[in-house]
Amino acid sequence: MAAEIPRYLREGYITPEELEKYLGKLPSDERLRKRPVAIPECPQQIPCTPCKEICPVDAVSMPTPNDLPVVDYDKCVGCSLCVQICPGLAFFMMHYVGEKARITLPHELLPLPKKGEEVILLNRVGEEVGRGRVILVIPREKSKGDTPILTVEVPIELAWDVRAVRIPEGDGDE
Repeated sequence: MAAEIPRYLREGYITPEELEKYLGKLPSDERLRKRPVAIPECPQQIPCTPCKEICPVDAVSMPTPNDLPVVDYDKCVGCSLCVQICPGLAFFMMHYVGEKARITLPHELLPLPKKGEEVILLNRVGEEVGRGRVILVIPREKSKGDTPILTVEVPIELAWDVRAVRIPEGDGDE
């Protein structure tokens, strides 16, 4: 009898509940308030180690190249290099600041939002879940990888849902 295909492969995205299952544990609220922390959303065992190789503090462990990346949340300094280098766009950073969350994520759509710009927040399925503000832009040419990186301030209750953004229609056309 063939093994059942995991839901995330059938549907094309991982849920926050599945994420906790694959990570083993999520960072605590206390840790999320200290400084940004890397969150890998990489549930497939494929030979890939750029996140481990680029981490300046060895916070990402992978005993073999096929293992899932595991982040030592206490070691992670929040540098975002893993987000920048991940070829699968599977790393994110999260930081709780007051009643907001700051999410650092890869962004492949053009035009690239500008710092201070309001953006539409999207969940893993691409559905609109709210509005946020861009607080940092690392363009492709300054990123360690091939993808621009954004940090977006979002309502804290959306922190585990937001994984992409888009510019509202009519903006960015100037």
